[in-house]
Amino acid sequence: MKSNQTAASSSAKFKRVGVVGGGQLASMMGDAARALGIELVVQTPHATDPAVSVAAGVVLAAVDDVLATAQLAAGCDVITFENEFVDLDGLRPLEQQGVLFQPSLSSLSPLLDKYVQRCYLQGLGLPTPRFWEWDCSADLPPELFKAVAIDFPAISVSDSLQMEGDSDAGSIDFPFVVKVRRHGYDGQGTFIVNDRGSLESIRAKLQGHSLLVEEFVPFDRELAVIAARSANGEIAIYPIVETQQQNQVCRLVIAPADISLDVKTEACAIARTLLNSLQAVGVFGIELFLTADNKLLVNEIAPRTHNSGHFTIDACETSQFEQHLRAVCQLPLGNSALKCAGAVMVNLLGYESAQSDYLAKRKQLAQISGAFVHWYGKKESRPGRKLGHVTVVLDADKVAQGRSSAEDLAQTVESIWYAS
Repeated sequence: MKSNQTAASSSAKFKRVGVVGGGQLASMMGDAARALGIELVVQTPHATDPAVSVAAGVVLAAVDDVLATAQLAAGCDVITFENEFVDLDGLRPLEQQGVLFQPSLSSLSPLLDKYVQRCYLQGLGLPTPRFWEWDCSADLPPELFKAVAIDFPAISVSDSLQMEGDSDAGSIDFPFVVKVRRHGYDGQGTFIVNDRGSLESIRAKLQGHSLLVEEFVPFDRELAVIAARSANGEIAIYPIVETQQQNQVCRLVIAPADISLDVKTEACAIARTLLNSLQAVGVFGIELFLTADNKLLVNEIAPRTHNSGHFTIDACETSQFEQHLRAVCQLPLGNSALKCAGAVMVNLLGYESAQSDYLAKRKQLAQISGAFVHWYGKKESRPGRKLGHVTVVLDADKVAQGRSSAEDLAQTVESIWYAS
């Protein structure tokens, strides 16, 4: 008798999937694709990129090279995306000619620009931090001043910098957050502005960029929802997770998050509202702030598989990568439930500039009870680069110990990884 996966693969409408992008997210689709009887073809700029080794075919080109995507589409049934660095306007003629993109270009359109994304979320009635569009050669939005009195209706940044003391009327209300509107990822293009000195430095650095300014949210925790939607409207939502960032890069993911039923219900409702509104097909990552009074705010949306969902490979019945392929190939969505009590995922970030596969350290990490080590095959390490991750599956006792147990496990992983 065939397994469910094998039976499902025999009914897959699409057998050859083109992936725009060839990094670790595309690479981690490899095992799922083989199990489903699907071939991956990737468009990526370098023959050494992680997904090349798992692909049935490769188009060596930049991800925003539209002619290369046309070549990719000529040999594939459907095209999906590993990242957001694509040229939507350039791709639209291909879609009009019959190329099937999943998620569709119309689903991606409101999400790739962070300011446009926030406006879209606001239009759906979803809660977000306060935000403003900003050109850094212009004045800051007046809402970012501690007191906007009638006497100072048009106060500028340069004027405010000449004022003495942040407590003065019209002084800037630090901290706040500045983000580049396009092409920011893993903390790149995101800046927390704590004082006037850092503001001026950021203004000089970001001249010419379109920017989003948002209020700084003193959140209690950061959460993430990984959710998938199929073409027929079926939705699968994974357990809500807690994420912890370091220098705006994900360090640690705890699954499931220790949150109330009300928060969980609201997070799932946010995911359903968003995916249905977009008519999305595929896996989406939704980043949330949870405030001290248990209110949720939507931070950012990633229209793809996401770092906060890597735990699903080892801890869930269906990984986020299989789920994404199921959605884009018009297979029934898989079971998104945990198959263990919980899990902790720790990113392995570069801490030096080097050429190394860190094999000895990976062998040590694999000795941790319940650990699964995932290495992305990147040839070059540099500080902050994602080189791999470790997922540790937990039993009920460990989960009952809560965040302290997760932190202990993270420190165990990092003590091995960062040891000199």
